Amino acid sequence: MNLKSQTSRFRNFDGSLIRKGNALIDIELRADAIRTVRIAIMNLVYAIAREPQTVGYLVLAGSRITEDRLKAEWQRADAILKREVLNRLTICLEEDGRLHGIQRELPQAMHAVIENEVRMAWAGAPAQSKRADYSFIVRKILLHQWLTSGEPVTTDWLGRTAGCSYPTVARVLKELGSVVERASDRRVRLRYFPQEEFERMAANAEVARLTVRFVDRSGQPRSPEARVRRLEKMRPAGVAIGGVLGARHYYSELDLVGTPRLDLSLHCGEATPGLEFVKELDPALEREDDPRAPASVVVHAVRHADALFQLRQGGLYWADPVDCLLDLRESRLESQANQFLEALKSGRKSKP
Repeated sequence: MNLKSQTSRFRNFDGSLIRKGNALIDIELRADAIRTVRIAIMNLVYAIAREPQTVGYLVLAGSRITEDRLKAEWQRADAILKREVLNRLTICLEEDGRLHGIQRELPQAMHAVIENEVRMAWAGAPAQSKRADYSFIVRKILLHQWLTSGEPVTTDWLGRTAGCSYPTVARVLKELGSVVERASDRRVRLRYFPQEEFERMAANAEVARLTVRFVDRSGQPRSPEARVRRLEKMRPAGVAIGGVLGARHYYSELDLVGTPRLDLSLHCGEATPGLEFVKELDPALEREDDPRAPASVVVHAVRHADALFQLRQGGLYWADPVDCLLDLRESRLESQANQFLEALKSGRKSKP
């Protein structure tokens, strides 16, 4: 498959498709109606029918439409459309960073391409359009439990802590498979640190936590510590200190000189994160939408029902260890993130 590095937009009558070489990609976020899927299929069919060498990919990200309904819709399309065109069309589902095809598997060469486009689509979507990613949240809570108390928990506790229904918790536990240990009293916990699951979580964390960056372009930026002192006076509701400062709270020997930025966790549940406090914190802070640009302050939404924060001397809270770990990964502090993770694992082993 000929994939070019640049991305272009192929205009059709209902918006735009993403062109990558000889592939056209349509990403639909949170598609809840089968009519949306039907229109998207027809858009792609019209586009690839005009170009015999082109293939099409319809990606449903965060959709609540069941796989059975999608397969039924595909069968309807198969009955009325040309087979030669449908053979060049692939429908796939994206959930928690995973991709899988409905009627055929996604070519390996397209996985990284589509995953990157989905991340960009989520990053550009309005915050209020994003429902809480409970698949991410339940996994995060299980990991938090494994790294802290290590005790098994009930599915009811998981649902209440996450803020989601029993079927959602049960689905995530089923997806985790043998990673989950089930006790005789039906309580559950992770058997071991799930490295592959954690890597997926880290890749999806920026989207799942609605990360928002701010930069100080005044030329005389305040230090993260000075901003924390300001926050202690403000006492904004639901704000916790994470990132490097939070990691140092849990592990004082973190190998890093200075604090590159201030990471804050904001407990907001299903609501849109309220970021008004950032302007009061420092009027010089401006929103930075480029994820690769350096940031002075970064705010991450905590969307589970129980924030899992720890009280902090001097006011505010400490973000939970998993959020601090994810903050280090997002900051590209890989060696410090690995050091912190090993410290958390060692602390867990030392407990009776």
